[in-house]
Amino acid sequence: MPLTSDWHIHSRNSCDEACMSVTDLVVDAHRKGILDFGLTDHLHTPYNLPDLAMSRAEFLAVTPPARFHFGVEVSVVTQWELDEISTGKYDNPVYGLRKNAPPNAPLAIGLTAEDIHGYGIEYVIGGTHWPMNVPFEREAIIRDYQRQNMFLATHPLVTIVAHPWWWMGHWQDANGMYRAEPWFDDFGVIPRAMHDEFAAAVIQHGKVVEINLGAMLLTRKYADDFKRQYCEYLAELKERGVPLCTGSDCHSQRYDTDFEKAAAMLEGVGIRDEELWRLSPRHAAAQVTNQ
Repeated sequence: MPLTSDWHIHSRNSCDEACMSVTDLVVDAHRKGILDFGLTDHLHTPYNLPDLAMSRAEFLAVTPPARFHFGVEVSVVTQWELDEISTGKYDNPVYGLRKNAPPNAPLAIGLTAEDIHGYGIEYVIGGTHWPMNVPFEREAIIRDYQRQNMFLATHPLVTIVAHPWWWMGHWQDANGMYRAEPWFDDFGVIPRAMHDEFAAAVIQHGKVVEINLGAMLLTRKYADDFKRQYCEYLAELKERGVPLCTGSDCHSQRYDTDFEKAAAMLEGVGIRDEELWRLSPRHAAAQVTNQ
């Protein structure tokens, strides 16, 4: 079962270590048999809008084929961060601000409907990327991540909820692995009621859940037992009627994701390529233009 779509890809225009040119992406996607795909460089707050403008310009420069789409990956932040950054008093808030944020600050994304129109964005993938001013304690992190996942599942501008329950940073061991907290020793520590709530919200609000290949299924930082449990979780979402899509989350210089290995993992839990969500090709009357 080959995988033929990828809705989470970063280019050298992302505000992190991503370094692939859009030209190389188009060539490599064709070589790997990826038929439908999209560019989704990072936007954490409006401070990153110049990066998005460069991403759009490079996308247009390759004369994108009808099955190559322009998207964006947004992070959950707080309205407090957006308000603080808008004052201009921070020198380089590339990843936003969380230090000194008030507890339980309202959640937000740094993208507006006007931005979506102005930059020609065809879809928005939203991700939970960090805790929001809560203690580094298992139950607190679980509650916080559920709050963020639910925010994305109900947000009117979000199309795809990225990598639910992805984690990095705190609790990484000396070998670069995550083996215990917050849920790597047993994914079952997340209450089933949270999964039920999330699945129901995704379906009700017409969202899609991402199967993240690079950061979840193929990463060397997560143990095989966790990956097995996570694949079973994805299969349960599918059984409940949650639309799923694949995303490589590629940050490399070349488009080097092992789609064959990921496909075998998914087929093992009954998830097949032909069942996955994808955007339709753009019609000739709706060719991309410089907006």
